[in-house]
Amino acid sequence: MGLPTLRDILSELDKPGRDPRETLSVFTYDARVQSIDDLHEGMVLEGVVTNITAFGAFVDIGVKQDGLVHVSQLANKFVSDPKTVVSLHQRVSVRVLEVDKARKRIALSMKNG
Repeated sequence: MGLPTLRDILSELDKPGRDPRETLSVFTYDARVQSIDDLHEGMVLEGVVTNITAFGAFVDIGVKQDGLVHVSQLANKFVSDPKTVVSLHQRVSVRVLEVDKARKRIALSMKNG
């Protein structure tokens, strides 16, 4: 690509409304939750899917330990393959079902209601 082409591209991008890039949204974890001790059943939090397995999906909700959304808790309908419901790095809303501080396990749900 030559310098004249680069100048043309920059001049077009400088015009209002011409930037083809999507607007980035900033993701932040819930400020109330700093550690597993801050979690309690029923909390609804935003998180990011970090791993998908045959038995569910792990979600980072802003504490050191990722929570597990079991395959039975991914949707209100039967799910045979978690990859049909969630994808890696997807932002999701989850509800805390159970917190086992001794074993450092967090059970989550993505079911509505």
